[in-house]
Amino acid sequence: MNDVEKTNIERKNSGKRMRRRRRMMSVYAFIVIVLVLTAGVTMCLTFLFNIDEIIVSGESNNYTAVQIAEASKVKAGDNLIRLDTKEAEKNILERLTYVESASVKKDFPSALRINVTRCIPAYNVQYENSVILVSRKGKILSCGDNYTDPENLPIIRGFDPEDFSEGGELKSENPNKDEAFAQLISRFDRDDNTDIAYIDMTNEYDIVVEYRNGMTFKMGNWSDVDYKLDLARTVMNDENIKGKSGYITMVGKNQCSFRSGGEKEIIVTTSAVTDALGLIVPETTTTAVVSGTTVYGF
Repeated sequence: MNDVEKTNIERKNSGKRMRRRRRMMSVYAFIVIVLVLTAGVTMCLTFLFNIDEIIVSGESNNYTAVQIAEASKVKAGDNLIRLDTKEAEKNILERLTYVESASVKKDFPSALRINVTRCIPAYNVQYENSVILVSRKGKILSCGDNYTDPENLPIIRGFDPEDFSEGGELKSENPNKDEAFAQLISRFDRDDNTDIAYIDMTNEYDIVVEYRNGMTFKMGNWSDVDYKLDLARTVMNDENIKGKSGYITMVGKNQCSFRSGGEKEIIVTTSAVTDALGLIVPETTTTAVVSGTTVYGF
C-alpha cells in the first residue's frame, strides 16, 4: 500500500516538474524571440536600409538634381524605414518655389527616388499697385520687387488675395472668389488661354473676361466656367462674328448674346458634344439673322 502511495506521489511530482519545465521553455522561447526581433529592428533602423543613392527625375528648369535633393533635407546614410516621405515632399515644395509637385518614394534596400514637376506660370493677379505671378495650380511664384513678367499671360483683377508669400498657395479674402478661382484653374490646366487679356473678378457673380481680339465676355457667376468659355469661343469663331469686336453676354443658363454696334441680330443655336477629354463643349448648328444681337445656346 505504501509503495502504491509513494508511486502516485512521485508521478504527481514528475507531472508538476514537466509542466514547470514546459512553462519555463515557453518563457525562454518568448525571450529569445523578443531578443531576435529587437536585434532585427535595431539593425534595420541603424545600418541596414540606409540610403546610399538619391535618384531625382522629372522636369525642372530652375533647379539642379543636387538642389532638389538638398531641398528634401534627406542625406546619404539616412535610414529608409525611419524616413518620413511626406515631410521630404513638403520640404521640397516649401524651399523650391518653382516646383509644382514633388513625389518621394522609398526604393529598398538603399535608394530614394524623387520626382518633381515644374511650375508653369499661368496668369498675373493684380492687387493694389503690385502684381503676383501665379502657376496653373495656384502657387505664388513671384510678387512685389521679385515679380517677373512673362508675356501673354492673362491678368486677373479683383481677386483680393489674402497672402502674398512666394511659394504659398493663392487664397482670397472672399471664399466665393476662391471657388471661382478653382474653376478657372481647371481651365488653365487644359489651355494656355493666351487669347485672354483680363479676367475681372471684382464681383464674383458678374465675372468679365476680356480677349485680345477686342471681345468682352460677361459670363456671370463662376459656375460652369469651362462650358461658358467654350461657348464664348464658339461665338467668336462663328462665320458671322469672326473678326469683329463687341460684347458677349450670358443669357439664362445655356445661352449668350453678341452685340456689336448697330448690326442686326444673329441667332445661333448650338448643340452639346463631347471632346476627347470627355468634356461637354458647344457646337454651332444653325444660324438666323434677326436684328442686333447674336444669341447662342441649346
